[in-house]
Amino acid sequence: MNKSNMMISRKTKAVDWRALEYFNYYRLLLSGLFIILVHIGQLPQPLGSLDSDFFSIVSHLYFLVALVFGWFIHQQLPQFNIQIVLHVLIDITMLSFLMYASDGLSSGFGLLLIIVVAGGSILREGKVAILFAAIAALFVLGHELYLQFFRYYVTVNYTHAGMLGATFFITAFIGNLLAARVRETEALAEQQAIEINELAKLNEHIVQRMQSGIIVLDSDMNVLLMNESSKQLIGLQKGDTNKVFYFIDNYLKSCINDWLNNNGKQNVIIQLQEDETELQVSFIKLTLVSSFHILIFLENIARIRQRAQHLKLASLGRLTASIAHEVRNPLGAINHAGQLLKESDTISQEDKRLTEIINDHSLRVNNIIENVLSVSRRERATAEIFEIIPWLKKIISEFESRYNLNSGDIDLEIKKKNISVRIDPSQLHQVIWNLCENAMRYSQGKPIITLSCNISDETQRPYIDIIDYGSGISEEIREHLFEPFFTTETKGSGLGLYLARELCEANQASLSLHSTSNKGTTFRLSFMHINKQYELI
Repeated sequence: MNKSNMMISRKTKAVDWRALEYFNYYRLLLSGLFIILVHIGQLPQPLGSLDSDFFSIVSHLYFLVALVFGWFIHQQLPQFNIQIVLHVLIDITMLSFLMYASDGLSSGFGLLLIIVVAGGSILREGKVAILFAAIAALFVLGHELYLQFFRYYVTVNYTHAGMLGATFFITAFIGNLLAARVRETEALAEQQAIEINELAKLNEHIVQRMQSGIIVLDSDMNVLLMNESSKQLIGLQKGDTNKVFYFIDNYLKSCINDWLNNNGKQNVIIQLQEDETELQVSFIKLTLVSSFHILIFLENIARIRQRAQHLKLASLGRLTASIAHEVRNPLGAINHAGQLLKESDTISQEDKRLTEIINDHSLRVNNIIENVLSVSRRERATAEIFEIIPWLKKIISEFESRYNLNSGDIDLEIKKKNISVRIDPSQLHQVIWNLCENAMRYSQGKPIITLSCNISDETQRPYIDIIDYGSGISEEIREHLFEPFFTTETKGSGLGLYLARELCEANQASLSLHSTSNKGTTFRLSFMHINKQYELI
């Protein structure tokens, strides 16, 4: 038996015991009424007309039995089926005795016997219900036989007894049939209720596990539901309900009202003032019978960019495979032919210069292809949490050794200690290395490069500033700074800054031109707050 069937079985048993309890209340009420009528001396005819003392004794005994049954029902002992049989047999016996004391079938107790048979048939299905009817019919027939042989002055009515007995069987059959249908309906309703409950739990689990933030508001802007992702996106701490109201009032309320009045957009982008996190917010109206709810989806823009990066790189991988095959082969032939021409004895000095140009630009094109291939073949980011200061000291030492720089040519400014970041160390190495190479190329002062590490007071996000001391970047160049294949050098591929930004966005970080002047340029690499950073996909 599966879990749902077990739950249905338990609920069905609970309903059966409750029905038996109500049946016992009827028994208490009926016997109690008879006792009251006996004690006030107001028994209506023909109740107790044949033997009033016997009627009083049976009424009191019937009430006591009902009290005992109440205790057994409360204890649910013995088992339900046994109690049903005992209850119905006692009811048939007691009512038959009361019928005898009240001048037989004409007293109307036959109708009470029909109620007992009906109740027993509903509570206990199958052949037992027919047994109840047979026992009641035998008691009625036995009552008439007793009156005929031992009470000669009482009129016997076998026709009435026979019709009443047939009524018992009809009642048992109909009650049994109705009870079966009621139980089937109850079981179906219970099954549907369990399935709905399980489906609701499943839906809640799915909503809570979704990476998109979900908030449900009623028409009065009260929060009905928030999943874990939405709490994480807005930086909600446990028990900090005021921040929810602040977020709705300051960021969502005006947007929702404009959207409901057809004056605003269904999709908006907001930036949290606390940490500059950008969120894409979408609204959906859920119309109910008399009101409506508002379903709100929250998406982290950094995560959307990250997904776009993976799609872009997948497309770029297919493109570069074609480039490698279609361009590299003829490029190799051109380069080889240029080298052969250069080695020829009959070629003039002017033509040798032309072959050098051919070879140089062939190598440049090949480098561009290599850079594009390196972007497309880049492995997915594997984020780690580590302290950035020791890591920067290590890369500075490595960079100085690689380019034979003097100690102090690269200055490290530590404005706050114990700064931890979450990023792929190898990809961060590529970004810092590329930016340092650019800074070294353009810097004109001492130190050549300054790396400044701190945590923003406004956003609480860690960042690294890479500062050179060159002549700055013109306005025209700034607009195309991070575009692929844009370069101001004859030997450059134009993919350095583009690749650096792509790597940052793949790690939910950001790279931007922070400042530039005739005294130098600063690029800022901002890391996502660790507590708000999603697992990289």
